[in-house]
Amino acid sequence: MANYAHPGVLVSTDWVEQHKADRNVRLVEVDVDTSAYEQGHLAGATAWNWTSQLCDNVRRDILSKADFEALMRASGITNDTTVVLYGDNNNWFACYAFWQIKLYGHADARIMNGGRKLWLAQNRPVTKDAPQCPAANYTAKDPDNSLRAFRDDVAKAIRSVGLINLVDVRSPDEYSGKVIAPPGMTETAQRGGHIPTARSIPWAQAVNEDGTFKSVEALQQLYASRGVESGRDCIAYCRIGERSAHSWFVLKYLLGFPHVKNYDGSWTEWGNLVGAPIAKGDKPD
Repeated sequence: MANYAHPGVLVSTDWVEQHKADRNVRLVEVDVDTSAYEQGHLAGATAWNWTSQLCDNVRRDILSKADFEALMRASGITNDTTVVLYGDNNNWFACYAFWQIKLYGHADARIMNGGRKLWLAQNRPVTKDAPQCPAANYTAKDPDNSLRAFRDDVAKAIRSVGLINLVDVRSPDEYSGKVIAPPGMTETAQRGGHIPTARSIPWAQAVNEDGTFKSVEALQQLYASRGVESGRDCIAYCRIGERSAHSWFVLKYLLGFPHVKNYDGSWTEWGNLVGAPIAKGDKPD
């Protein structure tokens, strides 16, 4: 992991095994399957439910600053805590939680490389016991919107004619417009297709079979081969901003792109905007 731009944001399963009981470390599991935690989790890990705890339950938005502070306090997390996030499906929602944690300025957040998949494959111990988390004091910073793209940022990226990397991390069928959303998804758009100039790089192509992130060389080759140039600003998007948080993490922390934003409005917003330009097929334009 030493070759990544910011190797400190990744920890190995060995590191977690050695430090999971440290007083200043809090493990948090965030899963696509919100019942996975009850089936067995790392000792000491608390669970965050992405459907109810990582979004505003009234508006379509991320957590408010007050709600984020409440979540951290209830999880026994202080401003000085090392938060180690992991989950199923190649750390998909763990990275989404990491994005929000960084947006609100938490200093020490990390991802367990390989997530649940690797931990279980290595036959490491799990428990069904939920930890006791004494309430903690926590004060968040104001949201850092340099990490977040809004629809006006996307419109500007289209007008820049390739000077800003737009990265569509959905499946090829979503990108082409063959389907609007994966099967069973209820939050969706009126139209299919992709944002003009966006390059198709499905999020899961950044990980190995065991769930760990690919090497920096493999990641550089992946993005360069699709026309995503290093040094340029980047905006990643998917359907509702969760898969793209995974690619945001890769671009910003593993590859070191200087300015990377996650468009959490994503296709559900863009595909519903009156008059917004879209493209169909397997080409960017």
